[in-house]
Amino acid sequence: MRRTTMREALAAQQPLLSPLAHDALSARLIELAGFKSFNIGGSALLAARHALPDIGLIGVADMVDGIRDIARASRLPFMADADDGYGDVKSVYRTVRAYEEIGVGGFLIEDQDRDRKQQRADKAAAVADEAVIEAKLKAALAARASRETLVIGRTDAYGALGLDAALRRADRFLALGADGLFIAGLRTEQDYETVGCRFKGTLLSAAMFEGGDTPWLTPAVLGEMGFNQVSFPVSLLLRAIAAMHDGLDALQAHGAGTTPLAPFAAAKSARDTLDKAVDLAAWRRIEAEHVPRTESPHRAGQP
Repeated sequence: MRRTTMREALAAQQPLLSPLAHDALSARLIELAGFKSFNIGGSALLAARHALPDIGLIGVADMVDGIRDIARASRLPFMADADDGYGDVKSVYRTVRAYEEIGVGGFLIEDQDRDRKQQRADKAAAVADEAVIEAKLKAALAARASRETLVIGRTDAYGALGLDAALRRADRFLALGADGLFIAGLRTEQDYETVGCRFKGTLLSAAMFEGGDTPWLTPAVLGEMGFNQVSFPVSLLLRAIAAMHDGLDALQAHGAGTTPLAPFAAAKSARDTLDKAVDLAAWRRIEAEHVPRTESPHRAGQP
């Protein structure tokens, strides 16, 4: 079955809601839940796959390996983090070609300085020179094989240099031909309104983080402001981490004999969801169709 494109997903839902998948199972669950797309972010993928922070420790091969596993698990279109292209313009070319080969429908190229990279954009310490990020965006646009592959210009200048610098860079990204924008790390609702008003009509992404200092705005409000994609970078991962942490604490207490562990009340529904997510029934059908039946030890006519 053909994977739909990000443009098709954006046309089907406004604003387009895109949870972040951190592994293959989360991508499959996102699809089963009825979402039309997902995103893949470096922070969540690296935490889930390698238990590493997203502070410039990995390269394109690490990202491609992780994204490939996720892409195989779902037919939904998705956008992926491409960081700064993992090097110079040659590396950008390599990244774009590798991403397209594994099904990435759009990617974000950012200007945060890799040597001082922070996990949260609102904490960005420094950004690359404008000439550097512009050259990388030009390379990304030239490298893509299909116009359906969206090139999103991401600037982290807001955290390091302020809103005016971020707006100026975003203007330049569009002038270069970027398909859309992500101005990362906005800290106030007024800043979101300013960005939405200025770039309304552009493919404009917003990211809603939980547990930080940035606003928590509804998709409807963001859509009215002018944003047409809303991602949730840590919503699934944080809930999964909290559940595993609580479960492990309960198992420790059970083992120590201090607090007996009650059987998980939702075990049956969780198991059913897991079996559906891993497509157990389909694999069992294949097994039944192709594995010969075992002959009965009591053949016809024998006692």
